[in-house]
Amino acid sequence: MSYLFDTNIFLRLTNKADPAHTLAVEALRTLRKRREMLCFTPQVLAEFWSVCTRPPSARGGFGLLPYEAERRARIIEHYFRLLPDSVATYQEWRQLLVRHTVAGVKVHDARLIASMKVYSITYLLTFNAEDFTRYPGITVVAPQCGAPHKSSGHERSAAVMVIVLFKQGDM
Repeated sequence: MSYLFDTNIFLRLTNKADPAHTLAVEALRTLRKRREMLCFTPQVLAEFWSVCTRPPSARGGFGLLPYEAERRARIIEHYFRLLPDSVATYQEWRQLLVRHTVAGVKVHDARLIASMKVYSITYLLTFNAEDFTRYPGITVVAPQCGAPHKSSGHERSAAVMVIVLFKQGDM
């Protein structure tokens, strides 16, 4: 199976001080052990670079220099499969915006879903499961332990599940 990694997974893998760092590392280890195809998109890398090089005083930036972000980006590019943008991705994204009445910053999430649909990827690994519940045919996998995100009464389209990718005693 193939998994698209959301930006927040890469950010937590990079930041050892993040409380979710261990969860992200264990999820990555488990998927690699299972020999799953691990993917990213140009948008994910752009968002990753933005947060890495943003000053710490500005919305959670890491304050890294560009050469430090470059080193981390090369690691992602080496170990993960790039899903390049294409005309098909753009067309799917535009259809998703209209079909799901996407507005504001949620347009970025729709781009990830467009890539998934074009490349026939079903699984999305993210810490923000609730951001993707409107999209059918997508299985959102959250590495945190606990119950799946609870709906606020609205029917959800996507399958949202929390997979405990490691044994409780491993942490």
